[in-house]
Amino acid sequence: MRAQLARVDAVLVQALIAAALSFAHIHDIASAAGQDGWKAWAYPVSVDLLLVAAWRRLRSGEAKASGWCWFVIALAASLGANVATAGLLDLDQVPAWLRILVAGWPAVAFLGGTLLAHSSPTTKPANDTEVIEDQEDAPEPTPEPPAQPAIEAPPERPAVPVPTALVDHARKVAAEHHTRTGTPIDTPTLRARLGVPAPMAEAIAAQL
Repeated sequence: MRAQLARVDAVLVQALIAAALSFAHIHDIASAAGQDGWKAWAYPVSVDLLLVAAWRRLRSGEAKASGWCWFVIALAASLGANVATAGLLDLDQVPAWLRILVAGWPAVAFLGGTLLAHSSPTTKPANDTEVIEDQEDAPEPTPEPPAQPAIEAPPERPAVPVPTALVDHARKVAAEHHTRTGTPIDTPTLRARLGVPAPMAEAIAAQL
C-alpha cells in the first residue's frame, strides 16, 4: 500500500510541476505579446481548460475526430509557449505574427470549448428504424377468400329389385330395337316399351 501511494504521489508531484511550468511559459508569452495584468494569467487557464475538455471527449469515446483536433491545437499552444521561452524567441521583440496569434487565441479557445461541451455525436437510433424498414418492406398479407361450403353429393338412390324374367324380356326388347333402328335403346324408350317406373327402367338399363 505504501509503495502504491508513493508512486501516486510521485506522479502527482510531476504533473503539478509540469503544469506550473507550462502555465508560467504561456503567461510569459501572453505578457510579452502585450497582454498585461489579469489577461496574461487568463491565457494559460484557457489553454489548460481546452486540453482538459478535449481529453475528456477522447476518454468518452464519442466524436474522437473533434476531440483529437482540439487536443492537438491546445497542445500546440502549450508546447509552442514552452519552446518560445527557452531562449529561441526574444521576448522584448515579439514578432507581429505571434501578437496576432495571442490576440486571436480567446476566440479559438471559446469556439473549441463550446463545440466540445455542447456538441453531441450523431448516433444511429436503436433498432427502431430497422424494425420500421422491415415492416415497410414486408408484403401486405393477402386476405384469404371465404371458405365455400362443401357441395354435398346427391344421395344414392336405393337399389330397385328387378326380376330376372323382366331383365331377360328387356334384353329382347333392346335387341329388337337395335336391329330395327341400328342404335342402342335409351332408357326413356325402354321404360315406354316395358311400362315400368323410371327407377326400375334405370335399374334394368344398368344391367343390359
